[in-house]
Amino acid sequence: MQNEVIAYRDGETLLDTQTASSQDSTNFKKVLFDNSDDALEVIRHSTAHMMAQAIKELYPDAKFFVGPVIEDGFYYDFRVSEKISDSDLKTIEKKMQEIAKRKLPIEKIYTTKDEALKHFSDDDLKLEVMLRIPDGEVSTYKQGDFEDLCRGPHVPNTRYLRFFKLIRVAGAYLGGDEKREMLTRIYGTAFADKQSLRDYATMIEEAKKRDHRKLGNELKLFTFDEEVGAGLPIWLPNGARMRSRLEHLLFKAHRLRGYQPVRGPEILKSDAWKVSGHYDNYGENMYFTTIDDAEYGIKPMNCLGHIKVFQNEVRSYRDLPLKFFEYGVVHRHEKSGVLHGLFRVREFTQDDAHIFCTPEQIKENVLEILDFVDTLMKAFGFNYEMEISTKPEKAIGEDTYWEAATKGLMDALDGNGIKYGVDEGGGAFYGPKIDIKITDALKRKWQCGTIQVDFNLPQRFDLSYIDANNEHTQPVMLHRAILGSFERFIGILIEHTAGELPFFVAPTQAIIVPISEAHHKYAQELFKELLQENIDTEVSAKNESLNKRIRNAEKMKVPMILVVGDEEVKNRSVALRDRRERKQYNLSIDELKKLMKEKLSEVHF
Repeated sequence: MQNEVIAYRDGETLLDTQTASSQDSTNFKKVLFDNSDDALEVIRHSTAHMMAQAIKELYPDAKFFVGPVIEDGFYYDFRVSEKISDSDLKTIEKKMQEIAKRKLPIEKIYTTKDEALKHFSDDDLKLEVMLRIPDGEVSTYKQGDFEDLCRGPHVPNTRYLRFFKLIRVAGAYLGGDEKREMLTRIYGTAFADKQSLRDYATMIEEAKKRDHRKLGNELKLFTFDEEVGAGLPIWLPNGARMRSRLEHLLFKAHRLRGYQPVRGPEILKSDAWKVSGHYDNYGENMYFTTIDDAEYGIKPMNCLGHIKVFQNEVRSYRDLPLKFFEYGVVHRHEKSGVLHGLFRVREFTQDDAHIFCTPEQIKENVLEILDFVDTLMKAFGFNYEMEISTKPEKAIGEDTYWEAATKGLMDALDGNGIKYGVDEGGGAFYGPKIDIKITDALKRKWQCGTIQVDFNLPQRFDLSYIDANNEHTQPVMLHRAILGSFERFIGILIEHTAGELPFFVAPTQAIIVPISEAHHKYAQELFKELLQENIDTEVSAKNESLNKRIRNAEKMKVPMILVVGDEEVKNRSVALRDRRERKQYNLSIDELKKLMKEKLSEVHF
């Protein structure tokens, strides 16, 4: 089946073979049955429908909402009277295999919206779907006794749908609205061949071991508490030390690159958010409160505070570019169904910066930011790629501004031979952007940093500088975050390293293990001496056996274990166990300090 055609591409549109056969397909691109992006989209969309058919056969009262393709797979939301859990997935998979073996033809049926309303009149979820569909022609896909509303495309026959895996059961509010009922959601994935599916299954098992929520708990980095609220991480001492190390390293790196630290308030009057456009275009993601009869908005972004810093005094063209940075705490109203560990939270801290420059300075500053990105990603061992996101449907500002901003980003990349993809319509509401997408050890892609060119906010806030002709001129504003947020980046880093964090950000560089109580005093002296050198250590002095304390230190994935006994006290030395290099040797305290300083200075941001 590898060389068989399962769909066609006509420009930006994927078509099933049935639709393509009714048109002049001379210039259509064939989509073969393989693991290409186009083929997987069609295969996974079709597998979602086959899963729904299997569920319907197993649970006849099931009613279905939507089942889209997502990155790496698909899901389907549905209502069923019985409780379905992960333990039921094998049964559903077995039924799906039966349907695949039936080799059912998949037929696209065109109808009017009115006819579809009549056809699904006893299905309230389908009626809910049709509320989101414009009037006119609609389509359904039918295979055997199963039929569902869908634009498609789908493969021609269920025989193409043999290599799939159902991953987990979750809950999802109807239409993503927390005030509506909770539906059952099943996630799955599919491929064109068995080996790709096996490779994916292996990756999933490895991902479970690396899950940052699991490791975050084991390494005592962070926690969540329902009494505090969903999506609000609590940083434990280990995690707070790790964050502090990262912040200090980045602070120095910013200062060396000419950035000035600033800090804006976390709550601003809504009038300011109305001027910026956030109130109308981003208000559903914000939290608001009333103080002294005035409405305030808790900031979801740091832009406005930095704009006010710029406005604080008259600026000259000689001052530009002006670079402000802040570890800004922001809050966004994420729906509870999408919250996920540190990856999706309601409070997070951005490594945020804004550069105010002339239009002629866009290219040089974008390239300087990209150099900063490259330095950081290499330090953490990440490969990365870039994508330019263009004007979205919901946008502010004139087209000329958008065109100039987009051209500025593309010129910077094109002029230096930097490859990039294009995400049409994926920009921020106030400007186009470059998204930095990193690849982790499991080959998963994560969107982290971003660079945005903005002509709109400077215009809305009437920003200006005095140019060489002594006239007021509007600057360009570059929005920039490299890690994206500390929370998300730390979650990704934990999974990338499987908790074996780089020495320079490890919350504890070493654990000191005194052999007996007689060596505790020396251990405490060593602890203080290393702390003076900016090296974080802990003393393991619990009333437990030496071997157990060493095992506990290893479980905490601490880079070094320092065992001290009579010989070490006498010689002012340590017996070092290097977890990363798998070596054991003795060092004097001076030699230990030198070694640790070298490891701390291995990275230069």
